[in-house]
Amino acid sequence: MPADPNPFGLGLKASENRLVDFDPLWARAFAEEAARIQNAVGPLALAIEHYGSTSVPGLRAKPIVDLLIGVADIGDGLKMIEPMERIGYDYATNHGIPAHHIFGRPSVREYLAHVVVYEGDQWRRSLRFRDRLRDDIEVRAAYQALKEQLATAGLSRAAYTEGKAEFVLANCG
Repeated sequence: MPADPNPFGLGLKASENRLVDFDPLWARAFAEEAARIQNAVGPLALAIEHYGSTSVPGLRAKPIVDLLIGVADIGDGLKMIEPMERIGYDYATNHGIPAHHIFGRPSVREYLAHVVVYEGDQWRRSLRFRDRLRDDIEVRAAYQALKEQLATAGLSRAAYTEGKAEFVLANCG
C-alpha cells in the first residue's frame, strides 16, 4: 500500500475557510517542507521560520502551514519563482500584501510560503505576533475567538485574512 501523500492532515480548497484543532505533527511538516525549499532555492533563503497559526501550540488553525522565508532583497523573491515551481509551488505575486512574494503548494493549499526581507519590518512583525500568541494565553484565546467568528461567517479567504488584520497589527508590537 502506498504511503499517505499527506500524513499531516493539511489542505484547504481555495473557496474554503475551515479551522481544525492544533496538530503537533505540523512542526514536522514545517521542518520537512523548509528543508525542501532550502534545497531548491539555496542561498537565496537566508532563513526560514514557521509562523502563522499552525506554529502556535493549542491554537485552532486553517490546515495550511505558513513558512516565512527571509531574503536579502525583496527582488530575490522573483529569483525564486523557477526553483519553487520545480518543487510544486505556484507564484501568487504579493496577493495584496506589500513587501511580500507568496508561493502556494498545491491547488488544494497545504503550504504557503511568504518571502520577505530578512530582519525587515515584515519579518520582525510576523515573528513578534507568532511569539506573542505562543506566550500570551489571553491574546491567543482572543485571536482564536476572532478566527472562529470569521471562519463561520462565510467570508472569502481574502476577507477572512482582512478581518484579522487589525488584531494582528495591534498585537505584533
